[in-house]
Amino acid sequence: MRRATLTLTLLALLATGASRATAAGVDLRIGGFFPRGRDCGIPSNQRAEYTLFQDVCDLYFVQPSDFNGVYGGIEFNQVLTNYVEVGVHYDYYSRTTDSSYRDYTWDDGSEIRQQLRLRVAPLGVTVRLLPTGKRHKIVPYVGGGVDALFYKYEEYGDFVCFPPSGGECRFDYDVIPDAFVSESTAFGYHALGGLRVYLNRDFAIVGEGRYQWGNDEMGDDFAPNEPGLPNRIDLSGWTATIGVHIRF
Repeated sequence: MRRATLTLTLLALLATGASRATAAGVDLRIGGFFPRGRDCGIPSNQRAEYTLFQDVCDLYFVQPSDFNGVYGGIEFNQVLTNYVEVGVHYDYYSRTTDSSYRDYTWDDGSEIRQQLRLRVAPLGVTVRLLPTGKRHKIVPYVGGGVDALFYKYEEYGDFVCFPPSGGECRFDYDVIPDAFVSESTAFGYHALGGLRVYLNRDFAIVGEGRYQWGNDEMGDDFAPNEPGLPNRIDLSGWTATIGVHIRF
């Protein structure tokens, strides 16, 4: 229900802007997403934040930078005044990283390995303020907005069966091949700043930095085993992109 409500709200805002605006444009961009996280070497009782969520730091040899990945998207924007525009964007990020258990190995001492994959697709609305207006060759801007963060987190490979054993596990600390997934939608928001350099009236090169906030209580295979102890996935982080703005 929450996913449907957020999506319908964003589409309604787009339709309203399209009917009222006097000029429009489209942005195409590509760059990187750098998820927020703390060094996994910090003892768990001293951490205020975790890389994605607590189990990733506690169980696997993974650092925040392992989830840095390619990010890109498209945005349709409408001019409201010479100094204000509103845009609706859809972006996509995906990253798969190899990992292994920190404290457990096979009997021969070799690593018990997995792959961890995070995908995030923000659908959002942004309001930009252009202090110099749109009639200059170089146009800086700042802005912010809200997002529906469609995400999917997966783990697949070999996993230790922690007690109490269940499912396909015959014994505690047995190792079996398996896969786990959590897929949902989180509410988020963002702040951004950037620069457009117009090559002519209708075409500009764009550089932009953005910070995204968002988190969610994980469900599916990562639902909590004990009430009051949820796995909360952190979807926050920086993006840096370069792209083009085409006005029509």
